[in-house]
Amino acid sequence: MTDAAARTNERNQIFRDLFSGKTPKRVPISNPATQDFAIQHAGLDLAECQWDLTKLEPVYDKFCQDFYTDTYPGGSIRIPSHYQILGSTPIVMSSSGFMQHPDVVGMLAEEYDQFIASPYDCIVETILPRLYTGFNGEPGKVAMTLAKAMRAQSDDLAYLGAIRGKMNAKYGFATMIGALTEAPFDFMADFLRSFKGISGDVRRYPDKVAAACEAVLPLMIKKGTLPNPSMLGYTFIPLHMAPYLRDKDFATLYWPTFKKLVETLASMGQNVQLFVEQDWMRYLDYLYELPENTIMRFEYGDAKVIKEKLGKKHIISGLYPVTLLQTGTKQQCVDKAKELLDILAPGGRYWWQADKSIIHLEASGPVVENLKAVLDYVHENGTY
Repeated sequence: MTDAAARTNERNQIFRDLFSGKTPKRVPISNPATQDFAIQHAGLDLAECQWDLTKLEPVYDKFCQDFYTDTYPGGSIRIPSHYQILGSTPIVMSSSGFMQHPDVVGMLAEEYDQFIASPYDCIVETILPRLYTGFNGEPGKVAMTLAKAMRAQSDDLAYLGAIRGKMNAKYGFATMIGALTEAPFDFMADFLRSFKGISGDVRRYPDKVAAACEAVLPLMIKKGTLPNPSMLGYTFIPLHMAPYLRDKDFATLYWPTFKKLVETLASMGQNVQLFVEQDWMRYLDYLYELPENTIMRFEYGDAKVIKEKLGKKHIISGLYPVTLLQTGTKQQCVDKAKELLDILAPGGRYWWQADKSIIHLEASGPVVENLKAVLDYVHENGTY
């Protein structure tokens, strides 16, 4: 057995133990820096590398060499090629090379009834042509555009997958697989009604919002279902809108279908990782109700209270402020890691991740050295 294979086996066992409620031999670590960060760290042009993926293998090799992590680092769910072919308006590349998600409207308020009656048909026939210019025109032209986009995405994912295979063989990361979905309410906000639109809908016609969330739930379940659920796989669900809702609106409009989504996925034997964005402290009692060993990566919150309320049932992650890596000294950054280890590691059910991903890298800033120091510290001292 090679050293890399041995590391993979060790890391896989750590995550098996973590996800099954056992206490692993040490705290597992995920590097919060993204593919965008890795490209900048390698000194290359961000936009150019995303259009020419052949430049990425040395980028990832350097990334894996320079930063400790138990899981494959970086990764990108937004590759520009197929978005451009489709004429995307909800996902676009900025002039600086970052992929962005503008606040767009894919569904008009008067189209709720159409959506509730058949979400899939409404998405295909009405919403996609509004969001993607490539879906407008003669059927033959639309079909050709879709075929080109699917081929571009397939080729890009295959190439990135090959790079990942090489890095795994060389560095021995845990072999986890993942899916991505959204809470029904968040899906309605992010791509259909927009932040402003859904905020008004909650007050004008909450019954339609609730019905739309129920109607789209099966699609969100399908999107989040892994082909072969396993202990080393999980569905990632970023949570967006809940902190902006009144308590009564959260209870009636957001929570019911979100809870059904997580429970359904868990019942299939797969893990669920939530990215708990913004401040969910007033909703901790709700989160406790989710299936045991739900992974919760918090952006903000009181670590002691979160550990006290959720740590005996669920897996806690996040809470390390990436802003500190930019503003703090190396010692301050390490001290914060120690503080969170002391609070969250006892008793198990803790996975070291930062409060958010690191996308931008300032060439003259201290982020690289501070991040290295924190990752190394947690690796060397992350015991339960």
